[in-house]
Amino acid sequence: MTDEAFMRAALAEAEKAARLGEVPIGAVIVRDSEILVRTHNLRETTHDATAHAEVLAIREAGRLLGGWRLTGCTLYVTIEPCPMCAGALLQSRIDRVVFGARDPKAWADRSILEFLQNPGLNHRVEVRDGVLAEACSEVIRQFFRERRRVLQ
Repeated sequence: MTDEAFMRAALAEAEKAARLGEVPIGAVIVRDSEILVRTHNLRETTHDATAHAEVLAIREAGRLLGGWRLTGCTLYVTIEPCPMCAGALLQSRIDRVVFGARDPKAWADRSILEFLQNPGLNHRVEVRDGVLAEACSEVIRQFFRERRRVLQ
């Protein structure tokens, strides 16, 4: 499968999040061309500020693989990881992150900070951005358009 195909799986997770009233961010973790984990944001549902799609995916992948090191894995996520998630990705030793849309207001890899490829850290993550960026952006734009409409 291609990066685009795996990102479509992450987008399907984002749609699940939106149906729950969660900010629609989805993630999948892939190893050996197979999806190990599919997750989406659950902050509102769980009342947990750390229940971002990426963190939930890392936790589940570690459980499935029997360890915290996710070497050989790629995370696909619909939006650029935030600083918390970027830190968790570094700590998990994941090899690669592929994300869709950038978020220049709050996120941590390309837009503001260079966490994932910082030469001062002992682990760096290969990053590819912009995969299905328009579709990833649109799902979030649509969610917030709907939220604003309901609040009016």
